[in-house]
Amino acid sequence: MTADMSSSTVSLYLDPQIRDWVLFPITVVMILVGVLRHYVVLLLQTPPKKLPRAAIREQRAVLRSQVLRATAAKSPIPPHIYHAISLHLDDAFAAGKYLKDGPLKEGEAPPAAPNILSDPNAMDGMMTGMKAQMVMMVPQMVIMGWINFFFQGFVLIKLPFPLTLGFKSMLQRGIETPDMDVRWVSSLSWYFLNFFGLNGLYRLILGSDNSASQSSQEMASPFAGAMQQSQPGQPMDYHKIFSAERDNLKFSEGLYNWVGDDVETRVLRKYGKLPSATSRTS
Repeated sequence: MTADMSSSTVSLYLDPQIRDWVLFPITVVMILVGVLRHYVVLLLQTPPKKLPRAAIREQRAVLRSQVLRATAAKSPIPPHIYHAISLHLDDAFAAGKYLKDGPLKEGEAPPAAPNILSDPNAMDGMMTGMKAQMVMMVPQMVIMGWINFFFQGFVLIKLPFPLTLGFKSMLQRGIETPDMDVRWVSSLSWYFLNFFGLNGLYRLILGSDNSASQSSQEMASPFAGAMQQSQPGQPMDYHKIFSAERDNLKFSEGLYNWVGDDVETRVLRKYGKLPSATSRTS
């Protein structure tokens, strides 16, 4: 790299070997590591364990109630059927009919909230998430150390568009040159630009649901990946969930509206067989 000094500007001329032996290798290595990381995470994932029939029935009861409430404002279910289903679910939730362990006996208090540390399925999910997080972190630490050791202080590329001075600290990390044009990018900054900017390429190569494109979000919070992986295995207190669903079902009763109500009048008015409401009032 050479510099042409003048009275007003400083022009930099980069050696083409920097492009061939620094810029391209860093980019190619990061792409290959991202693809490899995706397949390693797939190998570390354990297949989900089969749930017993009672546990599936417990979950589906909550889902059925949620779907019924979500469609209450424009429900395709006639009123007598909707109210019958709502009443049936309310009675079943009150009696604990859909509970995995069966309804509570008379005078028996609801069990304490389940502890995630005592659930083997939740622990397996946490361990899988921690393994995936290590696969995310270790390669990035190795690549950053490799760049700092071999390419520290290198200027790799000049961006073709103007930028304000606020981008200088982001694009020229590791280079203490306050007079350099902000468009020049250092080797360490090129690493961070690739780290956060290759997600679109990963989605194009590996699909939208891949582990490589999620690395930037998970690296921002060290335990985000572990918590995301362990979330499906966390035990849930269905006694409280059923109690909340009863209140929600009662609230949705007031919001219920059947889409078939007065449908024949609306159809005739739509096709001009009946005058519209505005024309009659005028």
